[in-house]
Amino acid sequence: MDTALVLRKSYDGKNGLTDIEINELLKNSSIVQKLTKDYEEKAFFNIFRIMCLAEIPYIEKLDYTQKVIDFISNKLSTQEGFSYTGIVDYVVPCYNAMLLESYTRLGLSNSVEVKNALNWIKQYQVFERNQKTSWKHNGICKHGGCMNSTPCYIGIGKTVRALITYSEYIDYEDKEVEILIEKGINYMLRHKMYQRLSNGKLISTHITDIMFPQAYMLSLTDLVYIANKRKLWEYQEANSLKELLKAKEIAPNKWKIDYIYRNNGYKSFETRRNPSEWIEYLFLDRK
Repeated sequence: MDTALVLRKSYDGKNGLTDIEINELLKNSSIVQKLTKDYEEKAFFNIFRIMCLAEIPYIEKLDYTQKVIDFISNKLSTQEGFSYTGIVDYVVPCYNAMLLESYTRLGLSNSVEVKNALNWIKQYQVFERNQKTSWKHNGICKHGGCMNSTPCYIGIGKTVRALITYSEYIDYEDKEVEILIEKGINYMLRHKMYQRLSNGKLISTHITDIMFPQAYMLSLTDLVYIANKRKLWEYQEANSLKELLKAKEIAPNKWKIDYIYRNNGYKSFETRRNPSEWIEYLFLDRK
Protein backbone atom coordinates (compact mmCIF):
# COMPACT_ATOMS: atom_id res chain seq x y z
CA MET A 1 0.00 0.00 0.00
CA ASP A 2 1.36 3.40 -0.95
CA THR A 3 2.11 5.53 2.08
CA ALA A 4 -0.14 8.30 0.74
CA LEU A 5 -3.09 5.97 1.33
CA VAL A 6 -1.74 5.21 4.80
CA LEU A 7 -1.83 8.95 5.43
CA ARG A 8 -5.37 9.23 4.10
CA LYS A 9 -6.63 6.39 6.27
CA SER A 10 -4.91 7.77 9.35
CA TYR A 11 -6.27 11.25 8.72
CA ASP A 12 -9.82 10.10 8.06
CA GLY A 13 -9.70 7.86 11.13
CA LYS A 14 -8.47 10.78 13.22
CA ASN A 15 -5.39 8.81 14.22
CA GLY A 16 -2.80 11.27 15.41
CA LEU A 17 0.57 11.23 13.64
CA THR A 18 3.72 13.07 14.62
CA ASP A 19 5.33 15.53 12.22
CA ILE A 20 8.19 13.07 11.76
CA GLU A 21 5.77 10.28 10.82
CA ILE A 22 3.87 12.54 8.41
CA ASN A 23 7.06 13.70 6.73
CA GLU A 24 8.30 10.13 6.34
CA LEU A 25 5.03 8.94 4.83
CA LEU A 26 5.01 11.84 2.38
CA LYS A 27 8.66 11.26 1.50
CA ASN A 28 8.21 7.53 0.91
CA SER A 29 5.08 7.79 -1.24
CA SER A 30 5.59 6.98 -4.91
CA ILE A 31 2.36 8.86 -5.63
CA VAL A 32 3.68 12.02 -3.96
CA GLN A 33 6.93 11.64 -5.89
CA LYS A 34 5.00 11.33 -9.14
CA LEU A 35 2.87 14.40 -8.36
CA THR A 36 5.81 16.62 -7.45
CA LYS A 37 8.41 15.75 -10.08
CA ASP A 38 7.15 18.08 -12.84
CA TYR A 39 5.50 21.47 -13.08
CA GLU A 40 4.03 23.75 -15.75
CA GLU A 41 2.94 27.33 -15.25
CA LYS A 42 -0.35 26.74 -17.03
CA ALA A 43 -3.90 27.03 -15.77
CA PHE A 44 -5.16 23.54 -16.46
CA PHE A 45 -1.94 21.91 -15.30
CA ASN A 46 -2.34 23.55 -11.90
CA ILE A 47 -6.10 22.92 -11.74
CA PHE A 48 -5.77 19.18 -12.30
CA ARG A 49 -2.61 18.86 -10.24
CA ILE A 50 -4.16 20.49 -7.18
CA MET A 51 -7.13 18.13 -7.38
CA CYS A 52 -4.70 15.21 -7.24
CA LEU A 53 -2.61 16.71 -4.46
CA ALA A 54 -5.66 17.52 -2.35
CA GLU A 55 -6.57 13.85 -1.93
CA ILE A 56 -3.46 13.36 0.22
CA PRO A 57 -3.64 14.81 3.75
CA TYR A 58 -0.79 17.03 4.96
CA ILE A 59 0.59 17.47 1.46
CA GLU A 60 0.13 21.23 1.88
CA LYS A 61 3.32 21.01 4.00
CA LEU A 62 5.34 20.63 0.79
CA ASP A 63 6.80 23.63 -1.02
CA TYR A 64 5.57 22.12 -4.28
CA THR A 65 1.95 22.23 -3.11
CA GLN A 66 2.32 25.82 -1.98
CA LYS A 67 3.62 26.73 -5.44
CA VAL A 68 0.49 25.26 -7.03
CA ILE A 69 -1.75 27.02 -4.50
CA ASP A 70 0.03 30.32 -5.14
CA PHE A 71 -0.48 30.00 -8.89
CA ILE A 72 -4.20 29.37 -8.52
CA SER A 73 -4.69 32.08 -5.89
CA ASN A 74 -2.80 34.65 -7.95
CA LYS A 75 -3.91 33.65 -11.46
CA LEU A 76 -7.28 31.85 -11.27
CA SER A 77 -9.05 33.15 -8.17
CA THR A 78 -11.31 36.16 -8.66
CA GLN A 79 -13.55 38.13 -6.31
CA GLU A 80 -16.45 36.18 -7.75
CA GLY A 81 -14.95 32.71 -7.46
CA PHE A 82 -12.48 30.42 -9.21
CA SER A 83 -12.13 30.89 -12.97
CA TYR A 84 -10.46 28.34 -15.23
CA THR A 85 -8.82 31.21 -17.15
CA GLY A 86 -8.47 33.83 -14.42
CA ILE A 87 -11.05 36.02 -16.16
CA VAL A 88 -14.25 36.48 -14.20
CA ASP A 89 -16.35 35.65 -17.27
CA TYR A 90 -15.11 32.05 -17.00
CA VAL A 91 -16.28 31.26 -13.51
CA VAL A 92 -18.30 28.10 -14.18
CA PRO A 93 -19.92 25.64 -11.75
CA CYS A 94 -17.67 22.59 -12.17
CA TYR A 95 -14.25 24.23 -11.93
CA ASN A 96 -15.33 26.64 -9.21
CA ALA A 97 -16.61 23.70 -7.15
CA MET A 98 -13.62 21.43 -7.72
CA LEU A 99 -11.15 24.13 -6.72
CA LEU A 100 -13.26 25.00 -3.69
CA GLU A 101 -13.09 21.37 -2.60
CA SER A 102 -9.35 21.15 -3.22
CA TYR A 103 -8.64 24.29 -1.19
CA THR A 104 -10.84 22.96 1.60
CA ARG A 105 -8.95 19.68 1.74
CA LEU A 106 -5.66 21.59 1.82
CA GLY A 107 -6.67 23.41 5.01
CA LEU A 108 -7.91 26.58 3.32
CA SER A 109 -11.64 26.42 4.10
CA ASN A 110 -11.45 29.86 5.75
CA SER A 111 -9.49 31.49 2.95
CA VAL A 112 -10.84 34.39 0.95
CA GLU A 113 -10.59 32.24 -2.18
CA VAL A 114 -12.95 29.64 -0.74
CA LYS A 115 -15.31 32.27 0.63
CA ASN A 116 -15.57 33.86 -2.82
CA ALA A 117 -16.18 30.49 -4.48
CA LEU A 118 -18.80 29.58 -1.89
CA ASN A 119 -20.58 32.91 -2.26
CA TRP A 120 -20.76 32.36 -6.02
CA ILE A 121 -22.52 29.04 -5.44
CA LYS A 122 -24.91 30.58 -2.92
CA GLN A 123 -25.82 33.45 -5.22
CA TYR A 124 -25.77 31.97 -8.69
CA GLN A 125 -25.88 28.15 -8.80
CA VAL A 126 -29.27 26.64 -9.68
CA PHE A 127 -30.32 23.14 -8.61
CA GLU A 128 -33.52 22.77 -10.59
CA ARG A 129 -34.85 23.01 -14.11
CA ASN A 130 -36.36 26.19 -15.52
CA GLN A 131 -34.66 28.43 -12.98
CA LYS A 132 -32.80 31.50 -14.15
CA THR A 133 -29.49 32.44 -12.62
CA SER A 134 -28.71 36.10 -12.01
CA TRP A 135 -25.09 35.59 -13.09
CA LYS A 136 -24.52 38.00 -16.00
CA HIS A 137 -21.29 36.75 -17.55
CA ASN A 138 -21.58 34.52 -20.59
CA GLY A 139 -18.90 31.93 -19.85
CA ILE A 140 -21.64 29.69 -18.50
CA CYS A 141 -23.30 29.79 -21.92
CA LYS A 142 -20.39 27.95 -23.52
CA HIS A 143 -19.70 24.19 -23.41
CA GLY A 144 -23.37 23.42 -24.00
CA GLY A 145 -24.61 25.86 -21.39
CA CYS A 146 -23.97 25.41 -17.67
CA MET A 147 -27.24 26.84 -16.45
CA ASN A 148 -29.76 26.87 -19.26
CA SER A 149 -33.35 25.73 -18.69
CA THR A 150 -31.82 22.31 -17.98
CA PRO A 151 -28.76 22.98 -15.78
CA CYS A 152 -25.53 21.10 -16.43
CA TYR A 153 -25.71 17.91 -14.40
CA ILE A 154 -21.94 17.77 -14.06
CA GLY A 155 -21.96 21.23 -12.50
CA ILE A 156 -24.64 20.21 -10.03
CA GLY A 157 -22.87 16.96 -9.13
CA LYS A 158 -19.48 18.60 -8.65
CA THR A 159 -21.04 21.40 -6.61
CA VAL A 160 -22.90 18.96 -4.36
CA ARG A 161 -19.70 16.99 -3.83
CA ALA A 162 -17.69 20.11 -3.02
CA LEU A 163 -20.31 21.44 -0.60
CA ILE A 164 -20.44 18.07 1.19
CA THR A 165 -16.66 18.17 1.66
CA TYR A 166 -16.72 21.80 2.76
CA SER A 167 -19.55 21.19 5.22
CA GLU A 168 -17.69 18.28 6.78
CA TYR A 169 -14.56 20.38 7.25
CA ILE A 170 -16.48 23.19 8.99
CA ASP A 171 -18.46 20.77 11.18
CA TYR A 172 -21.75 21.40 9.34
CA GLU A 173 -22.08 24.91 10.77
CA ASP A 174 -23.33 26.65 7.60
CA LYS A 175 -27.06 25.92 7.39
CA GLU A 176 -27.37 27.57 3.99
CA VAL A 177 -24.85 25.10 2.62
CA GLU A 178 -26.87 22.21 4.06
CA ILE A 179 -30.00 23.50 2.30
CA LEU A 180 -28.13 23.69 -1.02
CA ILE A 181 -26.78 20.15 -0.57
CA GLU A 182 -30.31 18.88 0.04
CA LYS A 183 -31.59 20.65 -3.07
CA GLY A 184 -28.81 19.19 -5.18
CA ILE A 185 -29.24 15.68 -3.81
CA ASN A 186 -32.98 15.76 -4.42
CA TYR A 187 -32.31 16.71 -8.04
CA MET A 188 -29.77 13.92 -8.42
CA LEU A 189 -31.99 11.30 -6.82
CA ARG A 190 -34.77 12.13 -9.27
CA HIS A 191 -32.27 11.18 -11.98
CA LYS A 192 -31.41 7.95 -10.14
CA MET A 193 -28.00 9.64 -9.77
CA TYR A 194 -26.86 9.11 -13.37
CA GLN A 195 -29.84 8.66 -15.74
CA ARG A 196 -31.71 11.06 -17.98
CA LEU A 197 -35.30 11.68 -16.95
CA SER A 198 -36.53 11.39 -20.52
CA ASN A 199 -35.15 7.98 -21.50
CA GLY A 200 -33.04 6.55 -18.68
CA LYS A 201 -29.83 6.82 -20.71
CA LEU A 202 -26.55 8.02 -19.23
CA ILE A 203 -26.55 11.75 -18.54
CA SER A 204 -22.93 12.30 -19.51
CA THR A 205 -19.81 10.54 -20.76
CA HIS A 206 -17.84 8.71 -18.04
CA ILE A 207 -20.61 9.07 -15.44
CA THR A 208 -20.51 5.30 -14.85
CA ASP A 209 -16.72 5.04 -15.03
CA ILE A 210 -14.50 4.58 -11.99
CA MET A 211 -11.67 7.11 -11.88
CA PHE A 212 -9.47 8.59 -9.20
CA PRO A 213 -8.62 11.34 -8.49
CA GLN A 214 -11.45 13.39 -9.95
CA ALA A 215 -11.21 15.52 -13.07
CA TYR A 216 -13.82 17.75 -14.73
CA MET A 217 -16.11 14.88 -15.75
CA LEU A 218 -18.63 13.50 -13.28
CA SER A 219 -17.80 9.86 -12.54
CA LEU A 220 -19.11 6.89 -10.61
CA THR A 221 -16.49 7.71 -7.98
CA ASP A 222 -18.12 11.12 -7.42
CA LEU A 223 -21.58 9.59 -7.18
CA VAL A 224 -20.49 6.97 -4.66
CA TYR A 225 -18.74 9.67 -2.63
CA ILE A 226 -21.99 11.66 -2.44
CA ALA A 227 -24.06 8.57 -1.65
CA ASN A 228 -21.68 7.44 1.08
CA LYS A 229 -21.33 10.81 2.76
CA ARG A 230 -25.06 11.54 2.80
CA LYS A 231 -26.28 7.96 3.37
CA LEU A 232 -28.33 7.74 0.19
CA TRP A 233 -28.18 3.96 -0.17
CA GLU A 234 -31.45 3.51 1.72
CA TYR A 235 -33.34 5.51 -0.90
CA GLN A 236 -35.15 3.62 -3.65
CA GLU A 237 -33.82 6.15 -6.17
CA ALA A 238 -30.28 4.97 -5.37
CA ASN A 239 -31.02 1.32 -6.23
CA SER A 240 -29.72 1.67 -9.78
CA LEU A 241 -26.47 3.10 -8.48
CA LYS A 242 -26.18 0.27 -5.98
CA GLU A 243 -26.73 -2.30 -8.73
CA LEU A 244 -24.18 -0.58 -10.97
CA LEU A 245 -21.63 -0.62 -8.17
CA LYS A 246 -22.23 -4.34 -7.65
CA ALA A 247 -21.92 -5.04 -11.37
CA LYS A 248 -18.57 -3.25 -11.45
CA GLU A 249 -17.05 -5.54 -8.83
CA ILE A 250 -14.30 -7.80 -10.18
CA ALA A 251 -14.28 -9.70 -6.86
CA PRO A 252 -16.08 -9.10 -3.55
CA ASN A 253 -15.38 -5.47 -2.60
CA LYS A 254 -12.78 -5.08 -5.35
CA TRP A 255 -12.92 -2.65 -8.25
CA LYS A 256 -10.58 -1.48 -11.00
CA ILE A 257 -10.04 2.00 -12.39
CA ASP A 258 -12.06 2.25 -15.63
CA TYR A 259 -10.85 5.53 -17.02
CA ILE A 260 -7.72 7.67 -16.77
CA TYR A 261 -8.02 11.29 -17.86
CA ARG A 262 -5.20 12.57 -20.07
CA ASN A 263 -3.67 15.90 -19.09
CA ASN A 264 -0.14 16.78 -18.04
CA GLY A 265 -1.44 18.04 -14.71
CA TYR A 266 -3.53 14.96 -13.98
CA LYS A 267 -1.99 11.80 -12.58
CA SER A 268 -4.01 8.71 -11.79
CA PHE A 269 -2.90 7.19 -8.50
CA GLU A 270 -3.13 3.67 -9.91
CA THR A 271 -3.24 1.84 -13.23
CA ARG A 272 -6.19 0.01 -14.77
CA ARG A 273 -4.47 -3.38 -14.47
CA ASN A 274 -4.98 -4.28 -10.83
CA PRO A 275 -7.73 -3.81 -8.24
CA SER A 276 -7.58 -0.29 -6.85
CA GLU A 277 -6.72 0.04 -3.17
CA TRP A 278 -7.89 3.66 -3.14
CA ILE A 279 -11.25 2.82 -4.68
CA GLU A 280 -11.77 -0.12 -2.32
CA TYR A 281 -11.15 2.19 0.64
CA LEU A 282 -13.40 4.96 -0.68
CA PHE A 283 -16.23 2.76 -1.90
CA LEU A 284 -16.42 0.74 1.31
CA ASP A 285 -16.88 3.91 3.35
CA ARG A 286 -20.61 3.13 3.63
CA LYS A 287 -22.08 3.75 7.04
